[in-house]
Amino acid sequence: MGSKPRLPVFKGKETKAMDPSFLKAFPEFQVNPFSEEEDIAQGEKRKYIKPTSQNDPKLEALQTFFMDWINTTLKHEHIVVKSLEQDMYDGLILHHLIEQLGSLSLEVEEIALTEKKQRLKLEIILKSVNQCLQLEESKLKWSVDSIFRKDLLSTLHLLVAIAGHFQPELAIPPNVKVDVINVEYTANGFKTEDAVEYITGNREPDESSSQAEMFDELMTYAPEKVDAVKEVFLKFVNRHVGKLGLSVKDIDSQFADGVILLLLIGQLQGYFLNLGDFFLKPSSPAEMVHNASLAVDLLMDGGLLDVPINPEDLVNRDMKTTLLVLYCLFSKYKTKEA
Repeated sequence: MGSKPRLPVFKGKETKAMDPSFLKAFPEFQVNPFSEEEDIAQGEKRKYIKPTSQNDPKLEALQTFFMDWINTTLKHEHIVVKSLEQDMYDGLILHHLIEQLGSLSLEVEEIALTEKKQRLKLEIILKSVNQCLQLEESKLKWSVDSIFRKDLLSTLHLLVAIAGHFQPELAIPPNVKVDVINVEYTANGFKTEDAVEYITGNREPDESSSQAEMFDELMTYAPEKVDAVKEVFLKFVNRHVGKLGLSVKDIDSQFADGVILLLLIGQLQGYFLNLGDFFLKPSSPAEMVHNASLAVDLLMDGGLLDVPINPEDLVNRDMKTTLLVLYCLFSKYKTKEA
């Protein structure tokens, strides 16, 4: 069996020879050489900040912001961070930061000298962090591997999530995005795709932001807050449908057939929907889509929804769509007496 290909990782401006096969696949990197190389397994996917974004002023400002934040937070421990990639990868500073912010006590070695022990320490710390953030593994934008190999993009995503969870009032620089290249090593060679990666979003939506954009940002940049939003909406909904003898316990599923949504709209807007206009007990997807379409039309006609949505997304239990519809009602009727 042949050895795994060497995949260079862009770290700075040092000149170092690169794998010719990689240069052929990624000619843009010939101008910006890499400072080190590492193995990539077949089927593995990685994401790299393009050299064109390395010196982006917003990216540099975000790095400076987090270094200052960490140094201020850990000032009493005389810890000074000068490079996020180089200083955060082994878990030592991350350990102190999490204990300070979350008043946690992690059972890890204070000083891990070998690479094996450093990696194990980082794994324990990230497991604790992920549990605190209550994020599904599929939602994580970092991993033990990516942090340990000093990946700047993963490190920034991790710090944004930690800061947003433990200090949500922190004024993190908004609207930081970078050009990235997604790399996958397949049996046929390197497969690449250009993309734009958002690291931070708007801290506060401006007046021109649509409702859909607001929920895009919520789902993307503050997924740990979604459960809290659901809880607020649940209380709001039950306050108004309770008089009909209804109770909603699961936002994810109980709005899919459109029935409770239509009854809620009628309660809030003060009219009774003709039972001949919708299916009170829908027995097929088509009947559910009919109900959802009627609900969307009522919201659009009433000026409550500022963007068109696909009724089928409601039926298919798309969480962002469901929350968006409920937000439209909540934002207008949150002070209405039941």
